Amino acid sequence: MGTEESQKSQPNIDNDPEIEIRRDDKRGGWITFPFIAGNMMGLGMASSGLSANLIVYLIKEFNVKSIKATNISNVVNGCLSLAPIFGAIITDSFFGCFSIVSISTFIALLGMNLLTLTATVHSLRPPSCTLFSSTCETPSTTQFSVLYASIALTAIGVGGTRFNTATMGAYQFDKAKDRDSFFNWYFFALYISFIVGSTFVVYIEDNVGWGWGFGLCAVANGFSLAIFLLGTRFYCHLKPKGSPFTGLARVLTAAIRKRKVAVASESREYYYGGGGVAKFQSPATPTSSFSFFNRAALKTEGDTHLDGSLAKPWRLCTVEQVEDLKTLIKIFPVWSSAIFLHTPIAIQGNLTVLQALSMDRHLGRSHFLIPAGSFLVFVLLASAISLSIIDRFLIPKWRDLTGQHLTPLQRIGLGHVLSIAGMVGSAIVESRRIHTVRSHHLDDDPYSLVPMSALWLVPPLVLVGVGEAFHFPGQVGLYYQEFPASFRSTSTAMIALLIGIAYYLSTGITNFVRRITGWLPDNINQSRLDNVYWMLAVIGVLNFGYYLLCTMMYKYQNARKVDVAPSSENQSG
Repeated sequence: MGTEESQKSQPNIDNDPEIEIRRDDKRGGWITFPFIAGNMMGLGMASSGLSANLIVYLIKEFNVKSIKATNISNVVNGCLSLAPIFGAIITDSFFGCFSIVSISTFIALLGMNLLTLTATVHSLRPPSCTLFSSTCETPSTTQFSVLYASIALTAIGVGGTRFNTATMGAYQFDKAKDRDSFFNWYFFALYISFIVGSTFVVYIEDNVGWGWGFGLCAVANGFSLAIFLLGTRFYCHLKPKGSPFTGLARVLTAAIRKRKVAVASESREYYYGGGGVAKFQSPATPTSSFSFFNRAALKTEGDTHLDGSLAKPWRLCTVEQVEDLKTLIKIFPVWSSAIFLHTPIAIQGNLTVLQALSMDRHLGRSHFLIPAGSFLVFVLLASAISLSIIDRFLIPKWRDLTGQHLTPLQRIGLGHVLSIAGMVGSAIVESRRIHTVRSHHLDDDPYSLVPMSALWLVPPLVLVGVGEAFHFPGQVGLYYQEFPASFRSTSTAMIALLIGIAYYLSTGITNFVRRITGWLPDNINQSRLDNVYWMLAVIGVLNFGYYLLCTMMYKYQNARKVDVAPSSENQSG
């Protein structure tokens, strides 16, 4: 994927000022992993126990129609994904990772406790009724308010920890290869927690009671807080240095105010901050790409005091701040291509639950019934197994055969291809299900189960899961290495932002398809979900073409030390 520079894929450690801070601190290293992973796994189990079975909970306990339930689930998952961005911004700007993760875990605990009350206190939910009956009583405003409040608290809490824990974990390591390994094992542990939440917890919710299931989530949440605090003395703590977004705003403002000033070529004409040297080893002069913004660092009369200190911060910026903005602009197209990578996956996940509810979910000839909300666990299982194979076998073999590292862009590209294959597989399986429905004349009966095993849904989900094992860590690793140092927490949360956007887009696409076609009625036995899946496959192919175009134009801004010697050559893209 990309040009020759795409083989040079990780930060130059010697040029990373944050690494130098960690080297002076005796803390950090792999001793912190059990505490960070324990926090993440407890919250992962709690959040997946809610999100994996939320559609079923809304349909069975709150009498919500199926398509509306999927839309609510999309909004909730969107909130769970967007919240990390705000948590990361606050982390980078004000409080640091440790404080935000601790406070957010406690907020999530409050949300899970309130959600448990909705399942145990009868007055907080409508009277039970026959599934899919038209006479079911809708929830009151108060009941919906309490439900949404519990979900909102959980989303805020999970949002403050998810990806902030990944950033905090990455801070603990000096070497790029250790950070690579950390990201792989971090996501392996994350998927394991999702698997437990989506199987064991969902089974408890369906067969023992919703109160017991959500109560178990609350216990897992409390455990995650306790184990995280136990590791306090081992962590390497990095203090925030103020909002990096203020610097970006200053660059934009200063460049616009100096738009008529000619761009200079001499380094002495530019401002580098205190001491007159380039902080964080910025280039001697700003790079030629997006040269309009170079004016923001160009010194003019009155911008500085006689001693060289800054006099007008909204008229003059450092070269580093200018280059930070350029870096974000360069990576934006690659980042945006992942939105329509995650949108089909979000739609597939919700539709799979509806399909499973209408199919035979018995495991073989046994009486064990697989919960509909647990089918998405096959995505997680495939991802977890694939991550370990990728880390221990594929990446070393790739390095032995090619002499180069498997780059983040290459991993993401493989994820695109496998995701498209998963959508095609889902379309084929749904075509078979629809054929079975019609051959048994079940079109007009939404209560009849289709005599077809729901295990047919598994192979497409496995393809998507293997794809996630490639593109998910690939994206996090790419953003962590390529974003400016001041955006470390925000960088790893950028994937959460695009997933959140994808969930909201999936809601919009679902409503749009429902409005202009007859593919998505409430009676799934009258639907044409196969057409929906084919549409998603086409979207995936078009988006993959856009991604390839972006990678051909993109050049890595940071080179891996083990691949190349440090170079002062300017990179532009």
